[in-house]
Amino acid sequence: MTTAVPMERARALLELNRPAEAERELRGLLAQDPENVNGHAYLSVALTQQRRMPEAIGAAREAVRLSPDHWFSHYVAGQAYYRAGYPHEAVTAARACLALSPEHAPTWDLLARVYVYIEQWPQAADAARRGLEVDPENPDLVSLLALALTMLGDAVPAKETAARAVGLSPESAMAHLVYGRAQLAFGSPGEAARAFREVLRLAPGFDQARDLLVEALKWRNPVYRMLARLRGRFAGGWRMLLLLPAVPPLVAVFVLIAVLHWAAWVAEAVTTLRLARAKATRLLFEGSEARVAALCCCLLVAGAALLVTGVAAGQEAVGVAGAAVMALITALQEAAHTSAPRGRAVLYAWVGLLGLAIALSAILSSTTAALLATYAGLATIWVAAGVRRLFRTRVANSV
Repeated sequence: MTTAVPMERARALLELNRPAEAERELRGLLAQDPENVNGHAYLSVALTQQRRMPEAIGAAREAVRLSPDHWFSHYVAGQAYYRAGYPHEAVTAARACLALSPEHAPTWDLLARVYVYIEQWPQAADAARRGLEVDPENPDLVSLLALALTMLGDAVPAKETAARAVGLSPESAMAHLVYGRAQLAFGSPGEAARAFREVLRLAPGFDQARDLLVEALKWRNPVYRMLARLRGRFAGGWRMLLLLPAVPPLVAVFVLIAVLHWAAWVAEAVTTLRLARAKATRLLFEGSEARVAALCCCLLVAGAALLVTGVAAGQEAVGVAGAAVMALITALQEAAHTSAPRGRAVLYAWVGLLGLAIALSAILSSTTAALLATYAGLATIWVAAGVRRLFRTRVANSV
């Protein structure tokens, strides 16, 4: 039996999404012909589909070693590196493939996706454009270009390109996702929400679309929208703290930034809780997200009650402790919205310490301790910025 028969069977099985069976065919082929380049290349594809990435990379490397001038080996290697989370190696492999076969549109697609993964938006846009020169009607390349333009802030081209992607492939979840992201980025949250709902209809398990739909629904609230924009404009970068010794009057600016962030987090909690309780949107929210929002609303009510009680009774420590309880909302929300698990754990521990300090200040009637806890709670935006920098986690831009 020639090697052509098992190779054809393996390719057919891969097209039918049966990678384990394709792997058996290919391993049988390689037992007969250990230096079959396509055998190693397609074995890498089969292993990649099974998420066995170290083995897939090994098979791709062997294909490249056996035939360094074969474009397909480099393409397969790029796919394996990309799926395994090695973007720089994937770029190198894709570039090697394009040097041998510049007219291969799927390689331009791969290169654009890798640049999206590492958030190099100009390079992603350039790769997508180059691919579209080869295949002008490729909806995935159009979608990737639209995403890159969105992230670069090119509003009109991004929206037009995203609309074109939907027109080319109306049943593509990717096209609708990118269209929604463009609409959300450039001030049309209602249209964005409709696009993300369509994504979830086409791909019900698409978590990124669910999260973006929640964000779009929140942005439809004008109060939330205004406060979120203010929070984004007055960012709490931790390096700002270094300016305090040189320019003490900046304290007033820091207080304004901290209060704006607190107000935005309150709006976040109220909006999230409202959406989590509504029949039409409650299924969009995970339990933890709704619980954090409910807890923040409880802190707001409890803190306001303590503040009013302290003022009415003339008990300054109780009133300031109430303010500290409300300031705890910033710390809790910053912890909940930190993606890195270790960073999130550190910030939750910080929330616990602040809660303990507030309780002790109320028990000991210490106004100074309560005031310090208030300042510390509001200043968590800078604490969180430092923690996130220390415990970074990359979240791929899935499209």
